[in-house]
Amino acid sequence: MGSISYKIKGHESFAIRDGWLTKGMSAVYKDNRLFKVNSGADALGVGTNMAKSIRYWLKAANLVTDSSAKGVILTELGSTVFENDPYLEDVFSLWIIHINIAANIKLATSWNLFFNDLGIRSSFTREDLFELMKAALTEYTGEQELSVRSIRDDCGVMLQMYSGGSGKKDDPEEKKTSPFESLGLISRTGGRYTKKRPPVDLIDPLVILYVIINELNANGSMQIDHVVDGRDMPGKLLNLNRIVVNGYLDDLQNQKMITVERTAGLDIIYPADCMDYDRTKIIREYFERKTLT
Repeated sequence: MGSISYKIKGHESFAIRDGWLTKGMSAVYKDNRLFKVNSGADALGVGTNMAKSIRYWLKAANLVTDSSAKGVILTELGSTVFENDPYLEDVFSLWIIHINIAANIKLATSWNLFFNDLGIRSSFTREDLFELMKAALTEYTGEQELSVRSIRDDCGVMLQMYSGGSGKKDDPEEKKTSPFESLGLISRTGGRYTKKRPPVDLIDPLVILYVIINELNANGSMQIDHVVDGRDMPGKLLNLNRIVVNGYLDDLQNQKMITVERTAGLDIIYPADCMDYDRTKIIREYFERKTLT
């Protein structure tokens, strides 16, 4: 059995801040070798650790690929997002990036475990999250000597990223807002946090299609139960229940993008006969629709 690939504290203790991903994509577009000089700090106009954090988040979100041979270059996804919404002003883009990060168990392991495995159903403290994450990471990696500080930093950055709170009193980093707060996935009241279901109108049905399209194309069909409860599926990554998921699936069927079969208790979805979509095409479809409205 091979070793498990995982990463904790790749972010240098920084959550994604407003403007960081735009700054990073723009700089990479102009110069794929920018991170070779002072970790990219000079080109990005930030400190060295912040530059390392930006590089990490770009990779974790699948906006760039990073190799010694080619340097850091925009992926097809990164190019599509940068072309259509370079300043990430549309919440659709934020959902796509959140999905890529939360589904990336190799580079954003704590994020993946939080949304898929922790099963938090009531309010929790930062310390509660740390204990749950420590246990989940230990089970997933099989390692007993994981860095406590790194796990705490992952938990703090995650809470700051989605709720604006690290849980540290008078923490100056609280003033550095993350655009992902707007997704409404975690709320904060004092020192307690709650996983939340985002407002229905905040998520375009094409976001749901983006999540499921690779597996749907590969298998030719998908159980609705899997869309709700499967790993890296909408129910998990977006904090959605079965009723809400079914509503989005009905919307996609009305748009003739999928077929939903609920007769005889089957509860299965299929790609529409005329549909030929992948994730990049879904993003382009969304922004093409916007230009027409």
